Amino acid sequence: MNEDSGSGIVALVAGVFLVPVLLVVLIVVGMGNSAPAAAACPPGVSVDAGKLPTAAVAGYQGVQLQNAALIINAGQKLKLSTQGQTVGVMVAMGESSLTVKDVGDNAGADSRGLFQQRDNGAWGTYEDRMNPTISATNFFKALMKVQGWESMTPTRAAYAVQGNADPDHYTKYFDAASEVVSALAGISTTEASCGGVPGTPGDLGKDDDYPFGFGVYNGDNPVTGFSYKNCTDFAWWRMMQQLGITDQSQMDARGLGPGNAMTWGPTWQREGWAVTNTPKVGAIIWYGLGNPGGSPQWGHVAVVKEITADGQVIEEGYNMGPDKFGAYYTRIIAPTSPSGYLLIPTAEQFAKAA
Repeated sequence: MNEDSGSGIVALVAGVFLVPVLLVVLIVVGMGNSAPAAAACPPGVSVDAGKLPTAAVAGYQGVQLQNAALIINAGQKLKLSTQGQTVGVMVAMGESSLTVKDVGDNAGADSRGLFQQRDNGAWGTYEDRMNPTISATNFFKALMKVQGWESMTPTRAAYAVQGNADPDHYTKYFDAASEVVSALAGISTTEASCGGVPGTPGDLGKDDDYPFGFGVYNGDNPVTGFSYKNCTDFAWWRMMQQLGITDQSQMDARGLGPGNAMTWGPTWQREGWAVTNTPKVGAIIWYGLGNPGGSPQWGHVAVVKEITADGQVIEEGYNMGPDKFGAYYTRIIAPTSPSGYLLIPTAEQFAKAA
């Protein structure tokens, strides 16, 4: 069965505790704790420019992929995480479609290169701005000077550097940038995006899009306060998607206090959030202690992925034994099997509790 420690903080109490004590520990330790996204991001990657895909990736090919490789490698030399590298590719997509443009844009006739950098002294000479590696390096150096950029959404981090008219201009390029970095560097898209996938309220995600799959199983996830590849971490991520929360500094659960899966039901009740026996797509499936659907020691949480025509529930989650420890799974359950269904709070309810 699933053995979900819920949070790496549990290790501090050697796995032996009472539920009220756990909640107190989580709340006290979590106060004011807002870990930056970079702490959970994989280290930067490099790309072999001689082994680029011959087929198009997310609609980009040929010279465009060569330029993406140069951007990625420029970020790696500066020891940026994959998060920063993907932001760089995203910006070049939004500014020049990954081509070295020798023509200006609406921002100014003097804009040039992959990043449409201006001739204002901040971005070097004309030759610098037309050079993919140098222009990318200058973009990354400016990004690194933005305080807290790792905790911003990708488009807002980019906007802090570029200062373009629309602060959300780059959002539509982020998924494609993640695909390109993934394909060129041979990593997963979740590693490339580093949890920075743009979200909108009500987003239910898709299959195994868990963004922290690079983490060591049961290791502390500093973004959420849970443990990598545990049921709680996945369920919390799904809740963040549905709330439209993309800023990783707002994803820390420790201030609220839900720890091991067994505590989630009481936490929902304490906050006045809805707990029901009726399944709803997107709701958290909660198995309390003693429920055979979860661990006899930790309980279990998952998410309602779908409700079939005959009323059965398709459950999705992480870390369900005996063959899915630390891995994604789906299963069909009877709607009466869980201890309850925890409905996602409204954005206002969540903000008030958090």
